[in-house]
Amino acid sequence: MRVTQKYVVPALVAAVGIALTGCAPTAGPSNEGADLAPVSVSIITSETGPLAAYGEAYLAGFDAGLDYATDGTGTVDGRALDITITDDAGDVDKAVTATKDAIGKGTQIIAGTVSSGVALAVAEQAEQNKILYISGPAASDAITGVNKYTFRSGRQSYQDVATAGTFIGSPSGKNVLVFAQDTAFGNGNLAAVTAVLGGQGATVSSVLVPEDATEFTPFAQQIADAKPDLVFVAWAGATSAAMWESLSQQGVFDVAPIVTGLGDVSTYGAYGAASADISFLNHYFAGATDNAVNTAMIERLKAAGHEADLFSPDGFNAAIMLVQAIRAGGGDNVDDMIASLEGYTFDGPKGSMTVRAEDHALLQPMFQVKLVANGDSFAPELVKAVDADAVAPPVVK
Repeated sequence: MRVTQKYVVPALVAAVGIALTGCAPTAGPSNEGADLAPVSVSIITSETGPLAAYGEAYLAGFDAGLDYATDGTGTVDGRALDITITDDAGDVDKAVTATKDAIGKGTQIIAGTVSSGVALAVAEQAEQNKILYISGPAASDAITGVNKYTFRSGRQSYQDVATAGTFIGSPSGKNVLVFAQDTAFGNGNLAAVTAVLGGQGATVSSVLVPEDATEFTPFAQQIADAKPDLVFVAWAGATSAAMWESLSQQGVFDVAPIVTGLGDVSTYGAYGAASADISFLNHYFAGATDNAVNTAMIERLKAAGHEADLFSPDGFNAAIMLVQAIRAGGGDNVDDMIASLEGYTFDGPKGSMTVRAEDHALLQPMFQVKLVANGDSFAPELVKAVDADAVAPPVVK
């Protein structure tokens, strides 16, 4: 488990940043917190392991968001921030150890992680120890409403699946087929589609493929024969290209919209000849929105040598929420910090974001996207922004 002391920004000393006016939250008097100890913040996320690329995007977004939200000072109302980053490597035990260690040192604010299992374990520690936790890209619906101490800075699985349903209008009365590998990942997606779109009146069926399969023609034919109104594809691993090629060859794209999630920038070339035919649900890509906050994030990321990616907004939002909480509770009054975030609406890179007071779901727009040829590669292009209310998860009571 690697721990990195990120920075302690002295009060009243401005960090170098990109000057963009009229975008950051209003700061208090610059010397208001000058005589107070720095606010301790622990960020726990993947810097190594299978989710390292997502953790990197989250951390780069957080840096950009902190610069934005503090007008380049790195301080909140003049008070310094002591930020420590710990690599959880996607491991629950490592994350829990890091959380307990941070709490033992007096930290009352923890943020981060891209792993849902890690997030739920940290959320449990947050409740037991009555500290504030702002989870990151971790998508599990179970994080929403898990306890009053836990918030999220990204989207959740329900919003992904509900966005898929928007490709056929109202799912009520429609036939939705889930095409996935017969694995925990595939069955998890089947369960999510059944719960979300089935809960909206769709009839959900599935074609599940053995994980070791390399020939997909018979499975593609099953999809064509079923004649669904929508096909939701959940696939991972080295056989992806062959699977998409088989769907194209068997004419499945002529039967119904084929929907899957558009991942990070590194995956844009993974769909082969099927790229232009797939309908993508999407959390974020750099061209999804055209607003001042998105521009601010992209420019800050570029200046730091990074590219805006799928989970950049999750880190950026986390920094905005962190500053809001510290401004209200000083970093040590947890009840005040919680109260300041419940019902909080702010402008993020994706647009207007609202922390639902009842269960801390983060209501946000989602996107329909297509891939278009860009020289020898493909690039995402916005088809439609889906309103936050249209994909809002049910309130957890």
